[in-house]
Amino acid sequence: MPAPPRPAPRARLLHAAALMVALATTAALPAAAAPQSQRLTVVELFTSQGCSSCPPADANLIALSRRPDVLALSFSVTYWDHLGWRDTFGKPEFTRRQYAYEPQLGERGPFTPQMVVNGRISRVGFNLAEIERAISGAPALSGPDITLGPREVSIGRGAAPTTEADIWLVAYDPNVVEVPVRRGENSGRTLPHVRVVYRLERLGGWDGKPVHIARSETPPGLLTAVLVQLPSGGPILSAMTE
Repeated sequence: MPAPPRPAPRARLLHAAALMVALATTAALPAAAAPQSQRLTVVELFTSQGCSSCPPADANLIALSRRPDVLALSFSVTYWDHLGWRDTFGKPEFTRRQYAYEPQLGERGPFTPQMVVNGRISRVGFNLAEIERAISGAPALSGPDITLGPREVSIGRGAAPTTEADIWLVAYDPNVVEVPVRRGENSGRTLPHVRVVYRLERLGGWDGKPVHIARSETPPGLLTAVLVQLPSGGPILSAMTE
């Protein structure tokens, strides 16, 4: 089959000029972002710097954090601190959050690394393909709309839950943080973390009616997320982040 004829020099020049205009127009457009109406999938990693199985899961959370449709959060637990290294981000309230999940998720007890998807699905965190399948199969969040202002959180009207839902404020670092570990199972390694949670605060409850709640200012360098969630480790109904 003969090759198609090459365009004449003038046609090539016009084609090149049109391509340059298209590239310039594309460059001038803002980067694509997830629309405000898009429902996020919340992936919580329960991890510890004292756990030798956790670094692959921390790396998987870094990969997931690049997805605009996923709110990835890293909660450092404290029950491995006795192994010789005290987790620099660990807090008892994060450990309590994981403990609350386990009966609801059918787990015998807490473990690391554990990823929880939308408060409904539990997976071991070091298998990224399995986590991505869980994200694809998780029921979409269908709870009330959340408006996150600098001084106030507003939760819209929705179907009343059977029990009053919790409104959680989460302050987290969006950046990758490198932590050198000097003792314990990961001694001598520098571990990267992303979306490290520094604060978890219950702001109030939601019973299906609109509610407006004052919120404290987020410390510099951190971002804020809000979760509406059924109590005692129940499913997440809605999520929003800055």
